[in-house]
Amino acid sequence: MASVVVIGAGVAGIQAALDIAGHGVHVHLVEREPTIGGHMAQLDKTFPTNDCSMCILSPKMVDVSRNPGITIHTCAEVDHVEGETGNFRVTIKKHPRYVDESTCTGCGDCIQICPVEVYNRFDSGVGVRKAIYKPHAQAVPDVVVKDNEHCIECGLCYDACGPGSIRKNDEETTLTVDAASIVVTTGYSVFDARVKSPFNYLTLPDVVTSLELERMINAGGPTGGKVKRMSDGKEPKSIVFIQCVGSRDMTIGRPYCSCVCCMQAIKNAMLIKEKHPETDVLICYMDIRAYGKGYEEYFERAKAIGVRFLRGMPSDVLPDRNGMILQVEDSETSEVHVLHPELVVLSVGIEPAEAGAALAEKLGIAREETGFIRSVHDAVDTVSTLRPGIYVAGTATAPRDIPDSVASGESAAMRAWIDAKKAGP
Repeated sequence: MASVVVIGAGVAGIQAALDIAGHGVHVHLVEREPTIGGHMAQLDKTFPTNDCSMCILSPKMVDVSRNPGITIHTCAEVDHVEGETGNFRVTIKKHPRYVDESTCTGCGDCIQICPVEVYNRFDSGVGVRKAIYKPHAQAVPDVVVKDNEHCIECGLCYDACGPGSIRKNDEETTLTVDAASIVVTTGYSVFDARVKSPFNYLTLPDVVTSLELERMINAGGPTGGKVKRMSDGKEPKSIVFIQCVGSRDMTIGRPYCSCVCCMQAIKNAMLIKEKHPETDVLICYMDIRAYGKGYEEYFERAKAIGVRFLRGMPSDVLPDRNGMILQVEDSETSEVHVLHPELVVLSVGIEPAEAGAALAEKLGIAREETGFIRSVHDAVDTVSTLRPGIYVAGTATAPRDIPDSVASGESAAMRAWIDAKKAGP
């Protein structure tokens, strides 16, 4: 039976790959990052149950790595696609890792000895990483990657590596696979908060994004699970969340709701209050959108433990001799509040993946005006694209939370499996 190519290995892609392989069809799982897992691997807890994110995701990642019906291609991307349903030819470009994946044990000796520290994208810049690194402790495959752009070729990692897996030179390679169908699960990018310049993100050190806060709260993150001010490393006594930064905003071309921001802010506010009940936590919002099962109850729980909610949007965040100052009008009472938070968290929205436009062009599929991949119908058929045999799932087509992303991945998997079954051996 013909194989299926799944492009993007976040939680939707992982679920799609597992379902397809479970029905006896071989899957090529293509991921441009050094590890599978996507954005979910960066999170601490998931709402509304507060389950550990990696406790859910990591077993799925391990299942993918151990499944003989799934071939993982990391540090890779789809370069070219030709053919039609049942008979696609997909060219995959694999970027150099500068490490021999067949012999690397992931022991980390090379990481410990490396003297170079650079910006860590996985930690959203809250922490640093070495020039040779694993994105996180539970990375799959459990193999390091050398950042040749920042490597100073000191030679220490070559001496530290017992199997001799680290390469000084490596080349880009390509391979071509036959596929009956293709599933696109390329995920999303996080809105760049610098676009909303009145909030002074990256100008004021104690204005952070919701993803940076996630990495602080995570016990495996750079601060060991402690929320800290970036200016002095102290734990803040007052925190203000500002919602809809990069969502529901016609002025910047983001007219849509990003789906997860309200619940993510409520979740993180609750986690802070549970650890530090004395911390004043306030969420400034336009509308609380708690639409899913158990979400409204979760919202009520947050209010019950002392998280405050103020219906109004601050116009800006300004420096003050005591730290920061912002004004916000309560749209329910018309009262103007002057706030002096020690930490401001911008709940940044979801936007199309950076490489989404180029990939859509390669695949010959259409995109919405917002940049997300267009499905055949927003209600009747949310996984088929306008090109038969290519399906889309997860946040590649619209902002979604984790349960919805998994469900759409399963739906796309079944459609892809049907195509593979029709294509025959």
